[in-house]
Amino acid sequence: MNKFWLTLFIGWPILAIAWCAVAPANGWWFPGPSMSKLGEQIDNLFYLILVIVTITFIGTNIALGYALWRGVQDQNNAKGWFIHGNHNLEILWSIAPAGILLFISLYQMDVWMQFRVSSHFPPETKLLAEVTARQFEWRIRYPAPGREFKSEAEVKAWLAGPQDGDLYTVNDLHFPVLGYSQIYLRTMDVQHSFFIPDLRVKQDAVPGQLIPIWFQAKEVGEYDLLCAELCGWGHYKMRGRVFAETDSEYLEYLETLQAEQNYDGVTAPENTGAQVVEYRPESE
Repeated sequence: MNKFWLTLFIGWPILAIAWCAVAPANGWWFPGPSMSKLGEQIDNLFYLILVIVTITFIGTNIALGYALWRGVQDQNNAKGWFIHGNHNLEILWSIAPAGILLFISLYQMDVWMQFRVSSHFPPETKLLAEVTARQFEWRIRYPAPGREFKSEAEVKAWLAGPQDGDLYTVNDLHFPVLGYSQIYLRTMDVQHSFFIPDLRVKQDAVPGQLIPIWFQAKEVGEYDLLCAELCGWGHYKMRGRVFAETDSEYLEYLETLQAEQNYDGVTAPENTGAQVVEYRPESE
């Protein structure tokens, strides 16, 4: 029976390590390579923590396996004996984890500031939209096409409420792939989480707060927009799409959206393909 427990507690860590070793080659890993430069830095932080955790995991299981092996080898059925704790060892295993955590916190500070501290955002970042989360959708408001914000005061005034020329859509966020885009995130009800896995962008939408987020993509593509916070019975369907486009495609999208929004039901705008239906009263 003792050999069974020895085999179990030594065997499953080896199996777990082997499973993790073959996971990347079989696609049991991230959703895919990061599609943003900041995401690559975030991935590097993840790998650093993974290495530290793996070394700790292997070391502790070697110690556990050794203790179990010594117990199995003892055929004298001697009673266990207890000694007073080793102060030097206790100090070591208290200081070592604290030192590792301090190292990680300092090492990731630069990446954290780039993404979380607005004063460290890329200087060429441009306001893209206001994104409002609600159960269970993403409401998006773009400024009027071609509008340039010359000061922080103008941005705050625009965020204060709807203005003439604003464009609206739901669950579809478009942005130009060249340059850096910034949105302001808010929620109408409960807490949500704005999450674009491929870009490694994730930020909680907190009631009462207006939170800036910047992002960029390395290439044109379509990416998933998810809610990563359990927000109610319809959480599973709170899904949108993010489109990284060329400048011309992005401007064309805004023009199409503007034409559709301004369509009066009579005059057919060129970009929407709408048709004018002539009303003819029925003859008596």
